[in-house]
Amino acid sequence: MTDWDALARQSLRGLIRYDPGPTRDELKQRHGLSELEPLNWNEDQFGPPQAALDAAAAELLNAARYPERAFADFRDAVAEWRGVPPGSVIPAHGAQAVISAVAAAFIEPGTPVVIPRLTYGLYAQVSAAAGGVVTLVDPDGLAIDLEAVAAAVRSVGARLVWLCDPNNPTGVLISPERWAWFLDELSGGCVVIADEAYMDFADPDLRSDRQRDVAEGRPVIVIRSFSKIFGLAGLRLGYAIADPAVARLLDLVQEPFNVNRVALAAGRAAVALPQFVDWRRGEVAAARDALTASLAGSGIVVHPSQSNFVLVELGVDDVQVCHELTRRGLLIRGGSEFGLPGFARVTVAPEPVMQRAGRLLAETVARFRAS
Repeated sequence: MTDWDALARQSLRGLIRYDPGPTRDELKQRHGLSELEPLNWNEDQFGPPQAALDAAAAELLNAARYPERAFADFRDAVAEWRGVPPGSVIPAHGAQAVISAVAAAFIEPGTPVVIPRLTYGLYAQVSAAAGGVVTLVDPDGLAIDLEAVAAAVRSVGARLVWLCDPNNPTGVLISPERWAWFLDELSGGCVVIADEAYMDFADPDLRSDRQRDVAEGRPVIVIRSFSKIFGLAGLRLGYAIADPAVARLLDLVQEPFNVNRVALAAGRAAVALPQFVDWRRGEVAAARDALTASLAGSGIVVHPSQSNFVLVELGVDDVQVCHELTRRGLLIRGGSEFGLPGFARVTVAPEPVMQRAGRLLAETVARFRAS
């Protein structure tokens, strides 16, 4: 028998691949459910804009052709929407593809990398897989401890630091003042990767202006996604905003034409809708408030969020709560999966769903507290 692990890169040994668990169809069959509300993966629950779906369907007629012109059209459309030069827009097959490409371009065996401990797990996985030496920094409560992160960067001489803002799984946003301080604390040899996949949900008045940082030549790479605010997760579409020199580096490690024509067409149509993002942000905020209201008086703490999910503090075993809720047709993400036992992350959905989710969550937690 061939020992494939021995033949593969040494940096892959000991790493565990992402396992999404049973499919939703399997869970429905297992628990005898006709419906299952998926509030565990932060997917859009409100629906993509119809214009994006129409554009995607129409683009199927061009499936026989490579998306060379479509890439340029998408880059131009996003650049106009974001107010950046086209050369600063780097399309990719989802934000996760950008994360992997950045790791491939900037990390080699022995490269020191700093990552907050309570954040999206893919950063540490791709960094370690590329051979990086990862330093994890504990949070300050639920917030990223930027002082500790900056100190770790200096201590290990990090080449890369990963930050998610708003952070997943907490929904906490880094203030512009804290971000400016942090960036000034870093040496010129460290690149900051700012994953802004959820930024469109955040209050515009509270955001850091990282596009300006890129324009000023600061060592910042911004990652954005069409999966969340536009609801196009199934098409896998994302992009980076960075110095054009970064585009050249990422193009060396990404496969040519790595985004399909259908996704690019949907993305172009989505960014051509000038009021959609503001409208969807308000819709999500109202539903977020509805969940908070439905849990009022339950003893469950709902932590403030600037994203399309909320972190709730249950006060009981989250594994048991999530299992019971699954039996009742509601999927949420247990905090034990990302290092926060006793917590859970709930994706925001339309208000009627939030009211039902809040009721089921409160009833389930009350039962376990009483037992």
